[in-house]
Amino acid sequence: MTPRPASEDDGDPRWRVTLYAAWTAQLFSIVGFSFVMPFFPFYIREELGVTDPRLVPIWAGLLATAGGITMTAAGPLWGMVADRYGRKLMVQRSMFGGAVMLGLMGMARNVRQLLALRLLQGTVTGTVPASVALVASVTPKHRIGYSLGLMQMAVFTGISVGPWLGGTVADHFGYRLPFAVTSALLFTGGLLVLFGTRERFKRPAPDEAAGVASIRGVLGLPGMATLLVVYFMLNLSASIVAPIFPLFVEELMETPARVASTTGMIIAVGGMVSAVAAVTIGRMSDRLGHRRVLILAIALAGLLCFPQALARTVWQLLAIRVLFGFAVGGMAPTVNALTASTVPRSSLGRTYGLTTAANSLGMALGPSLGGWLAASAGLRFPFVLMGAMLLVLALMVYRSVAEPGPSADDVRPASEGAGE
Repeated sequence: MTPRPASEDDGDPRWRVTLYAAWTAQLFSIVGFSFVMPFFPFYIREELGVTDPRLVPIWAGLLATAGGITMTAAGPLWGMVADRYGRKLMVQRSMFGGAVMLGLMGMARNVRQLLALRLLQGTVTGTVPASVALVASVTPKHRIGYSLGLMQMAVFTGISVGPWLGGTVADHFGYRLPFAVTSALLFTGGLLVLFGTRERFKRPAPDEAAGVASIRGVLGLPGMATLLVVYFMLNLSASIVAPIFPLFVEELMETPARVASTTGMIIAVGGMVSAVAAVTIGRMSDRLGHRRVLILAIALAGLLCFPQALARTVWQLLAIRVLFGFAVGGMAPTVNALTASTVPRSSLGRTYGLTTAANSLGMALGPSLGGWLAASAGLRFPFVLMGAMLLVLALMVYRSVAEPGPSADDVRPASEGAGE
């Protein structure tokens, strides 16, 4: 058995401190964002004067898409800044920038101001890829699956808890206060990163910056272009179903009087299963191989889309979503770990900037595609298309992505330990 390099010594606690601080900050940020995002339609109707029922969903769709489009454009640029000046700084930028933008959204006086702020939000936020890049840059390679699985657990937990808490606050105090709470959560997350994380960042030499550290160099790495397609397709397929899911739940219910709480319950249960699966499967992928586990997770998720389309009761849908949540929980940490194992650590900022663009583009296009498909072919067809897309994606990863071997980062001297 090949001994592990000294730079990946589990006895060095510094990377763990950074991981746990970043995890807590990520949880705060995702709880904050999901505190308000699901309630944009009610906010613009109740507080911003858009009372025409035909215009409310149009504006809600524009607001959902706006941030994704600007994040698609800004992600690669922030990635280049991260590789030049450090990933910790980029996490602080996304946390503090988000705190400012969300605080201002709560003071918007009309929907056009809110749209402008959403566009600005997309240019300055991106807490998930920024945090992933920071954690990946300090984590020993043989623990990368566990660490990024833990970070994804924070995302799934925040998505599960945030809407319930935000809805409770909104019901009791109105739709503006949740924006202030979100701003406070993001600001607290920024402080946790500022004082709780450590990054021994070393600026790359000019010759390195001109090589693989460039965006063109990253795209030229074996399998990297395919991985970007994977990020895009995962988010596109997931967001196809998102806008029509409450309507699908309503169709399954005998009495739709409690459709909102029932939909929230199904989403929350699936999200919590995904949270547990993320860290469990992430740790498993460190032993079995990130590529192998990613293929299995994508294929399983794809197969489970078809019985969702066939569900006839809420309880049938809930049972399938539990299994589906387990498969979904394994996809994000393994693709992130596979990416982190493919590129040199000096290029992680640019790499996750590119994945931000791919993720955001998929999330921006998916809701419109899903709404159009549901309108033209029924509420069940988006699930069928989602399943087919995921199965094709699993085949693509199997044929085009190789399990990365040891990189130059794995054989660094002990003096350049995991805290870089």
